[in-house]
Amino acid sequence: MGLQEFWFVLIGVLFTGYFVLEGFDFGVGMLMPILGRGSDTRRRVVLNTIGPVWDGNEVWLITAGGALFAAFPEWYASMFSGFYLALLLLLVALILRICAIEYRGKIDDPRWRARCDLGIGIGSWVPALAWGWVFANIVRGVPLDADKQFTGAFGELFGPYALLGALTTGLLFALHGAVFLALKTAGEVRDDAHRAARLLLVPTAPVVAGFGLWTQFAYGSGWTWIPLALAVFGLLGGAAALLAGRDGWSFTGTALTVLAATALLFGALFPDVLPSTIDPAFNLTVDNASSTPYTLKVMSWAAVIVTPVVLGYQAWTYWVFRKRISVEHIPPGIGLPPRVVTEE
Repeated sequence: MGLQEFWFVLIGVLFTGYFVLEGFDFGVGMLMPILGRGSDTRRRVVLNTIGPVWDGNEVWLITAGGALFAAFPEWYASMFSGFYLALLLLLVALILRICAIEYRGKIDDPRWRARCDLGIGIGSWVPALAWGWVFANIVRGVPLDADKQFTGAFGELFGPYALLGALTTGLLFALHGAVFLALKTAGEVRDDAHRAARLLLVPTAPVVAGFGLWTQFAYGSGWTWIPLALAVFGLLGGAAALLAGRDGWSFTGTALTVLAATALLFGALFPDVLPSTIDPAFNLTVDNASSTPYTLKVMSWAAVIVTPVVLGYQAWTYWVFRKRISVEHIPPGIGLPPRVVTEE
């Protein structure tokens, strides 16, 4: 394996970690209006399940983006120019979500919290759908010319395969979040999370299977049947564990499905990094889109040294905050009172 292939695999690993971890974050935000209905305490239970870890999970995206820029600058430039509007919308949604989570408890006012909850919902739904749409278009290919420039219209990116990809990640992340909430909560919130997960299984299973089979038959190779089979096994195993009340194994199953589905997408893409629908000769590949060997070598040494430290710290964080949360654990709010403007 050369350095180009090594960094393609590493970027795939980084995006896989991001989707597995941030995927349930998005799912929690997507389900918060439903599972947190009735009282602010319930909503705080739902939100506090990801409170200690959500910002650490987003580090995977920052690292993946930095690695993509440094290791494959041509891929980074062409992808961001082609998907500029979509990625800008995704970035705005992520910023909205971050601000809503951070500032929700700062003001003790129902209207303020309702606006923040809306921001959390929008900032969770938009990325959950957008990531599937983006990666489906990357695998399918975009109109790149000989100069590696995107020459198509934005509307061309909304084909059936891309829309199915968006629906797949949206449903899968929602299911992943519901299972995570069942694992991390107790009492009535856990019961509702179980019910939500069982309901989400009904549409998620056929959509994930359909997208996986389309990807395999249209773009896959012989070995990519393996991640497809693992994705199906994880979804079925997670469903069986959910029905048996085994929350930990159920979460393992949905995590395996997200992991295997991402591996299927990257496996179907290789050795290209961004195919051209105009002419295969214009495809961006791991060879013609990569940085110089010296750059990749320096980056590899940095990754070998830093990555274990980051993984160890994040694993420790999850271990410390491993216990379940219920409404009994939520103290009264301590936010500032809303500012009252008086006329003089």
